[in-house]
Amino acid sequence: MERRDVVLDIGDRPKLGQWIGLSIQHMFSMFGSTVLVPILVGLNPGIALFSSGVGTLLYILITKAKIPAYMGSSFSFIVPMVALMKTAGYPAIAQGTIAVGAVYLIVALLVSFFGSDWIDKILPPIIVGPIVMVIGLSLAGTAAKDATLNAAGKYDLKFFMVAIATLLITIAFNMYLRGFLGLIPILLGIVVGYLLAVVVGIVNFKPVLDAAWFSLPTFQVPFLTYHPQLYWGAILSMAPIAFVTMTEHLGHIMVLNQLTGRNFFKSPGLNHTLAGDGTASLVASLVGGPPVTSYGENIGVLAITRVHSVYVLGGAAFFAIVFSFVGKLSALIESIPSPVIGGISFLLFGVIASSGLRVLIDKQVDFNQKRNLMISSTILVIGIGNAYLQLGQYQFSGLAVAAVLGILLNLILPKEAVSEK
Repeated sequence: MERRDVVLDIGDRPKLGQWIGLSIQHMFSMFGSTVLVPILVGLNPGIALFSSGVGTLLYILITKAKIPAYMGSSFSFIVPMVALMKTAGYPAIAQGTIAVGAVYLIVALLVSFFGSDWIDKILPPIIVGPIVMVIGLSLAGTAAKDATLNAAGKYDLKFFMVAIATLLITIAFNMYLRGFLGLIPILLGIVVGYLLAVVVGIVNFKPVLDAAWFSLPTFQVPFLTYHPQLYWGAILSMAPIAFVTMTEHLGHIMVLNQLTGRNFFKSPGLNHTLAGDGTASLVASLVGGPPVTSYGENIGVLAITRVHSVYVLGGAAFFAIVFSFVGKLSALIESIPSPVIGGISFLLFGVIASSGLRVLIDKQVDFNQKRNLMISSTILVIGIGNAYLQLGQYQFSGLAVAAVLGILLNLILPKEAVSEK
């Protein structure tokens, strides 16, 4: 099925000049979150770029080039990874990441045997819409912190002004540019925001000047750089979280279904999407990267630009791999200050939330019915508020809790309340 209301559909190949510009734009949009995870954990950001690029190419291959998704470092595993880094180091994280990938592949195998028809029954529009809104709005706090807090964790007016200026400039580019420039408003917004950050003096160029032109990422390869052992603590602390990220993965696929007018649960099938996600994490574990998963930022870029081409996503993955070896380019990208990323994120995350609202409108969900009001209210507040569930060392995000409660309420509640009969 071809979409005529988009600039480039999933299978469309852009011209070379457009291809390069659009792919670099996409890579820049993914960059902030992709390298933030390894920075917080203590891993090499170059490895994160490399593993996200390779993981994305594998995902595109496994999903038969039918899904425009980008794989990035997962935030869900930060807590156990930080703890493991302080004790056993990366070898333990690698083993936990392997366990995460294995869980995905096992579930994918089960889905291939038993099918995915159950998805339509447990995920009707009244569940999908609010969950999609939560995916966007739950990230709002991250965008706000990037836009307001400096490296010392203090409110900085210069940061906020740069973030708002970046947001408004990007909106203006979206609204008033045409032709090729109209296809890369996010990239242009980042560039102009970066220049504004330079003017107000919040960009540190020293790492760029000190970096070598060619810099081999510090790969962590089993049997070459370390001798692997069995770390049951890593396996038990990270593998269960895979079920949490699967919930987020389902949410992202639901948004992409709505955005592209497809049903990726049917074609290429949930088994392929899960297998692609799991394989990407397995490969990351073999080179020194963290677990990877599909990204909400990716959906925001697709919605804003209306460019859904997998060729663009593949190009973004290619540039991520190349940049991981070019020291000065990697350092230049890492020098993008957080308020620029925050300003762009205001728009990206808001577009995701708006997509969820569009699901409810398009499907004409009736909020005069009490069951719909109860279900959506529960999902929105628990998910956006991140009312997480802590069981020992395992933590389930507010999104996961909201999704499970919403599904249960949808299955249990009658179609009409007693007072409505």
